[in-house]
Amino acid sequence: MLIREARPEDRSFIEEIARLTWDGADYLARVFDEWLGDNFYVLEVDGKVVGTAKLTLLPGKVGWLEGLRVHPDYRGRGFGRKLHDFMLQLGGRLAKEGKIEALEFATYFLNRESISMAEKTGFRVKAKFFVFGAKTEDFQPERPEKIEPELSDLTLGLIPVGWRFVRRSEEALGWIRENADLYDFNGFRFLVSKKGATFTPLDVGLATLKAMLPAMAWVARERGRESFDVMLPSGVKPLLPGLRRLGLHLWDETEEPNVLVFRKRLVRG
Repeated sequence: MLIREARPEDRSFIEEIARLTWDGADYLARVFDEWLGDNFYVLEVDGKVVGTAKLTLLPGKVGWLEGLRVHPDYRGRGFGRKLHDFMLQLGGRLAKEGKIEALEFATYFLNRESISMAEKTGFRVKAKFFVFGAKTEDFQPERPEKIEPELSDLTLGLIPVGWRFVRRSEEALGWIRENADLYDFNGFRFLVSKKGATFTPLDVGLATLKAMLPAMAWVARERGRESFDVMLPSGVKPLLPGLRRLGLHLWDETEEPNVLVFRKRLVRG
């Protein structure tokens, strides 16, 4: 077994893992080129890449953990834990260098293996969100206006950008300008990562969401997506019946927040 940095020749292995994850909807293959050379690691067994893990530097000296995958044929053999422990060691080295102060990641609430590993290694839940699904065909898409984000637009303390989360700050604003698009539709604004289809409304309410959903559907359709997701803070729980009437559905029909954001503070050496 070997954990090493990913190389261009690993593409076919990673495409296979992505094809066998989330019914083929995994994003890993799409970001392969972007992630190469940027703290992107693979786990190799007998010359075959069977696992992946990634650490991304985010504003606020955060090391964001993502892309932890194990090929279905190799699950249950401790490889996920080995990748997790390797990333903890990498985080410790980056903390000693003064580059990060904490590790964070987000996961789905039914990902019990990742949650168990996190809790056993000192991570704690710091925030909860709901992620809703929607179909573009359920809306009459209307074109929004793309605008340059300003700090005043960032109305949430913890801002989802796809499945990454950043805290409101000037540094985060610069990062968002590079990694996300901000749209305005009749005075209502929402964020979406540049290549994704998970939207973050910056004004949360039934009336405002009803107004924004056709614009989100337009952006999703322009990006070739038949469906899209909407990420909302846990405080919308009382609005669940109304959100369902708007055409949003919760994966696994839970009544509780289904996205957990974990954080582990690191000791600087």
